[in-house]
Amino acid sequence: MTDNDQPPDDESGPTLTLSTFHDVCQRAGRPFLTTAELERHAECPQSALIAGLERLVDAGDLDRLTSTEAMTIWYPTELEDLTERERVIVFPKRREVVVDQPEQFTRAQLAQFANLAATNGDAGYRYEIRPADIWQSPHDDFEGVVRTMRQALNQRSESLEDWVESQWDRARQFRLLTHPEGYTVLEAESAEIMGNVARQKLDEAHVHAPISDTEDWVREGAEAAIKRTLYEAGYPVRDDRDLESGAPLDIELSVSLRDYQRAWVDRFMDQGEGVYVGPPGSGKTVAAIATMAEIGGETLILVPSRDLARQWADVLLETTSLEADQVGQYHGGQKLIRPVTVATYQIAGMDRHRALFDDREWGLVVFDECQHVPSDVYRRSTHLQSRHRLGLSASPVREDDLVADIFTLLGPPIGTDWDALFEAGFVAEPELAIRYVPWGDDDVRNAYSAADGRERYQLAATNPGKIEEIRYLLAANPAARALVFVDYLEQGREIADALDTPFLSGETPHHERQRLLDAFRGNELDTLVLSRVGDEGLDLPSADLAIVGSGLGGSRRQGTQRAGRTMRPTGTAQLYVLATRGTREEEFARRQLQHLGRQGVRVREQTVDRDY
Repeated sequence: MTDNDQPPDDESGPTLTLSTFHDVCQRAGRPFLTTAELERHAECPQSALIAGLERLVDAGDLDRLTSTEAMTIWYPTELEDLTERERVIVFPKRREVVVDQPEQFTRAQLAQFANLAATNGDAGYRYEIRPADIWQSPHDDFEGVVRTMRQALNQRSESLEDWVESQWDRARQFRLLTHPEGYTVLEAESAEIMGNVARQKLDEAHVHAPISDTEDWVREGAEAAIKRTLYEAGYPVRDDRDLESGAPLDIELSVSLRDYQRAWVDRFMDQGEGVYVGPPGSGKTVAAIATMAEIGGETLILVPSRDLARQWADVLLETTSLEADQVGQYHGGQKLIRPVTVATYQIAGMDRHRALFDDREWGLVVFDECQHVPSDVYRRSTHLQSRHRLGLSASPVREDDLVADIFTLLGPPIGTDWDALFEAGFVAEPELAIRYVPWGDDDVRNAYSAADGRERYQLAATNPGKIEEIRYLLAANPAARALVFVDYLEQGREIADALDTPFLSGETPHHERQRLLDAFRGNELDTLVLSRVGDEGLDLPSADLAIVGSGLGGSRRQGTQRAGRTMRPTGTAQLYVLATRGTREEEFARRQLQHLGRQGVRVREQTVDRDY
């Protein structure tokens, strides 16, 4: 605060400060004020107001324009003083908040009751206040939520606060608990809510019979389905069952946590469940291991592939006090159950292996890449219900609108907005560009014109002109370590042959995959072509440059994963998505980067004029 923001020592009451002037301008929605407006809103005596205005004029902070004898207009001498200040605009009916130039404190407060829907990458942020954001708010009582709202918004909105209170109450109408005889009970806050909601939505597949007007006896194994059904009806269910806490296991972490990672862990420990959401490179795995250490119980970690299982085991031994005989892997390659076990979703969901996992009391179950959990194969593993359930995901988005299932099965999202991580330097903001490439072959272009449906899309995706564009980008970045992603195996082989570099796909043996990744990581290999197996099934080394030769028809999750291969704490990170000019690939490319654009990552569009 400057000297001009402080009232003089000899004033007996409040006087006008530059901060007060800016606050009144913000409420008025314009950068100038009349004396009468200041008298109404500045909340200081008239004599102190005039003295304050004169003092600010003398200091060069304000200037005045006298339009008539009766009216003087006051304005900042430098309008940047006003335009660079934080401004919060609330739309109660739409339940939206728009913030310009938000301070980190404001963003942290908003994250406790609202969802960052979009940022334009230029200090403008749009938040939505959704029912789920209130249900998941990390407060013990409604008064705490309202206090945080008023601090963040710097105002009160009676209609908005009434709606928030109604949603807060909805999240406290149902809970699952353990009966003294060991079975699970669904309990409602009142007989009316039980009759009008639960008993209308649930059937004999979910519950055996009523126990009382407010209690139903739950069928074994139906807990997740009950939570999902009532969540969809607008009533999240608290899970207060006496679940297994796992045999004790002392784990010491040998790495330090960043402040936001510590905040994630603390919030998880308060809730007992949740999903760590953050961009690739933000340290979700380390935060999960820190959570294991806090819980101090035996842990099961579920992953999509055996490659990730092996990588998890390596990281556990590198970053904790665990010994090799305490960490096991259970998948197609080896089958060892240990105090900390890393298993694939497919194995954990198979009936013939299920008893092995059920018989052990896990204090924590970690679901890596948990955006897959709603799918049939992965969902079978969610029968493992420990006291603590933790999901990890860089991109909890799905094209089938089953995102809510992730949070009903595993708990609410816990994360830090991407812009904050970019600004703090924890993760490098990637440079993203869509490059519209011309056809490289007249025969293929003619075939595209005659084709339709899936064949038409594949011809555009595998346009031979992309090979020359990839050559151009690699030549323009000669020192870059590059990853080239494709969705079609034949295209991958053609690009690898043209670049004289290896192609890693699902057909590559596991030992050869590891050799190639180690060579890339050790700078022995500067370019690697990857099929879809590189999207999530591998812990790829960071690259300077990623080029997407073809993608999953606009999958936002795939776009995030591939961009994430260039996200790291330092350096320049670049991602180019190639799309054949004048085809539907243009639309798919824009859609694929849509999620990143909403997170504030700048996306450029470039038309390639060269002919190949």
